[in-house]
Amino acid sequence: FQSIQTFSSNGTYTKPAGITKIKVYTTGGGAGGAGAASNNDFGGGGGAGGTAIEVLDATSINTVTVTVGAGGAAVTGDHHGNAGATSSFGSYHSASGGGVGRHGNAGNVFGGAGGTASGGDINITGGSGNYGDDSDNNHMAAGIGGSSFWGGAGRGATGSGSYSGTDGVFGSGGGGGANNHASRAGGTGFVLVEEYK
Repeated sequence: FQSIQTFSSNGTYTKPAGITKIKVYTTGGGAGGAGAASNNDFGGGGGAGGTAIEVLDATSINTVTVTVGAGGAAVTGDHHGNAGATSSFGSYHSASGGGVGRHGNAGNVFGGAGGTASGGDINITGGSGNYGDDSDNNHMAAGIGGSSFWGGAGRGATGSGSYSGTDGVFGSGGGGGANNHASRAGGTGFVLVEEYK
């Protein structure tokens, strides 16, 4: 092992001199949580992006285009979340973004599905968002986002008080909204390249 390069936005991987193998981790963007239509309503958490892991012979690699999927934006009111976008490492492999959850006014609440991956030696589905809990309308909790390979799921808002949830990070899903609190955004995807001689 020699070094690493990381990408949290689109870029170009450039192989350093002397590197013969690379191990690449590629994670799609997390989805934003669903909103809340009104008081006594809450939304599901967004799904996490999938992750592809691949070991590559780098002797013939010079540069590779890296695409990092954006996280889904937060929403207010009776709107479902926004999906995360796909990340890829050139044409070698890709990982799709997390799926959106639903808000309660749509008839039922559920968290978003995790994204998938293809082309890797290991292809990991992202964690699904949680649908939340309305067993007590005065203290309901919106759904937690799904966790990516890296962790970092966003927490859902509470139905009372000032807690408004958190965004996802490293491709994890954002928390859902509740009552007058907006949902939270999904985490931007992530690409890590380990370099070996």
